[in-house]
Amino acid sequence: MKTNFIKYSALIAAVAFTTAAGAQTKKTAKKAHTSYGYSNMYSSENGDGKEHIRTDENGKDYELTLVNGKLTELYVDGEKIPESKFGDYADFIARMKEQIKRDKIQAKKDQAQALLDQAQARRDQEQAKRDQEQASRDQLQAGKDQEQAKRDQEQAGRDQEQAKRDQEQAVKEQASARLDQEQAARDQEQAKRDQEQAGRDQEQAKRDQEQARRDQIQAKKDQELMKQLISDLVKDGIVPDEKGLHELTISTDGMKVNGKQMSADVYSKYKSKYARFSGSSIRYHNEGNSRGISINRTDN
Repeated sequence: MKTNFIKYSALIAAVAFTTAAGAQTKKTAKKAHTSYGYSNMYSSENGDGKEHIRTDENGKDYELTLVNGKLTELYVDGEKIPESKFGDYADFIARMKEQIKRDKIQAKKDQAQALLDQAQARRDQEQAKRDQEQASRDQLQAGKDQEQAKRDQEQAGRDQEQAKRDQEQAVKEQASARLDQEQAARDQEQAKRDQEQAGRDQEQAKRDQEQARRDQIQAKKDQELMKQLISDLVKDGIVPDEKGLHELTISTDGMKVNGKQMSADVYSKYKSKYARFSGSSIRYHNEGNSRGISINRTDN
């Protein structure tokens, strides 16, 4: 027997998938399947089902017609078999009915699976669409990321250049700070020396102030001594009066009065009496409104 029931079942499932949606709204639906000498024609009207099966077995061609599962016609090699002889083919007919039953069951399973596959395909299509949209967004984001990476790289280059300049500036500032530190040390040392010098200057000013005070006292004494000397000159008749003395010089070399050299006796007398003046070089002048004494002394 050469009957391909499996392919028959698959064909039923394929056609059932395409016609299931409209089967409930139409009064009549037809299905046709053919595969290697085995065919099945099925129609339904007002609840009556009619099937036509054609197959071959052991070199013979069989055609069967069933109405609601009951055999109504049978042809063998084109010869119609009377209903009275259907019993001779009872085993064959039973096998065919059983096979058709199994095929219908399988067809329903295949139809259900086809619906599931169709739903899954729809979901896969929707997912593919979402994936495509996500891919577009990812591609757009990748472009943005690439642009950002380029900007970041450019910024990194600028930062690196700035860091180099900052480092160079830091080296310069460090060198300048070192010079400033050295200068500060020198200034501090100089300030210390200046402070010490100020201390010495202060001591010197104190000594100078003390010396000035002594000089002022001595100048007063010298003025008194000079008045006494002039008085002696007037008494000795060397000058007529105080105003008559215009110039007086006493030194270790001698004594002059108004440009006139005095005698040794006069010089000796004044030298002894006015050792303060004779031990140094003294000059007195009195001209008009100018009067003064200058002493270049070598001792007190």
